[in-house]
Amino acid sequence: MIELHKYSGAGNTFVVLDGRSEDVSSFQRPSVISDLCKRFGTDGLMILGADAEADFSMEFYNPDGTGGMMCGNGGRCIVAFVDSLGIRPADGKLYRFRAPDGPHEAEILSRSDGRLTVRLKMIDVHEFYPVLDGWFVNTGTRHFVKFVPDADVVDVESEGRRLRWDEAFAPIGANVNFVSVDLDGTLRVRTFEKGVEGETLACGTGITASALAAYLSGNPMREAPGPVAAHGHMNGRGPTSGWEGWSEAEGNGSLMHGVAYNIQARIDRLRVEFTPGDGRFTDVYLTGPAEEL
Repeated sequence: MIELHKYSGAGNTFVVLDGRSEDVSSFQRPSVISDLCKRFGTDGLMILGADAEADFSMEFYNPDGTGGMMCGNGGRCIVAFVDSLGIRPADGKLYRFRAPDGPHEAEILSRSDGRLTVRLKMIDVHEFYPVLDGWFVNTGTRHFVKFVPDADVVDVESEGRRLRWDEAFAPIGANVNFVSVDLDGTLRVRTFEKGVEGETLACGTGITASALAAYLSGNPMREAPGPVAAHGHMNGRGPTSGWEGWSEAEGNGSLMHGVAYNIQARIDRLRVEFTPGDGRFTDVYLTGPAEEL
């Protein structure tokens, strides 16, 4: 009998199951996915699979049964699920797995009462352009990012639905992110997700897209003047200013040259790091919580 689990990544929730040794084809039917998401009250379904060239594979489905895209919060949650099954990284440190948009890496930085902090490497991003007074950014999932004075007062349901179906994104459509900037530079993000067809408490690929769009728009630019201590502080200066999340001791103490943004989703804080390049963004990382409910 296949066990079903419920996980949350910053309030973005999923039904998760282990399909490595069982026939899970019945769970891949849109009607079944929709029923499961309604029954568990989740934003999607994920299936853990085997992969000969990685530690595991990840399949993600929206509540309407659509798939074939990445989910950043889901990626952290499936790492937490794998950890709960006793699966350890082949190299002893970094999980390597394959998602619909390609290979990913992830590291568990900390644990506290069943709540894990996971740093997930996203794909390099090379598809982005200005549109509709905002930015289109493909972070493994298609996103439109619009900057607003105050994300907390936006009518996400109506405005998000209207923009999600705008002809600029036809015929597939796009997720819609509304972003405002706090005085300390924190990005406040709310997302209308296609497939869910409503607002979710967090969207990992959307949060990542919002940070990249903030850099592209200079709203504000938070480029580090030098090496940035991953997950650490920078004496109140630069892109880590105001961050009260993870300390350098919780991570691997690694340094990166590039940009870091702190993100406030509806109920949790996350962090996005990346290195801008010539027409692309590399070393893109999303750090945030993951836990079983």
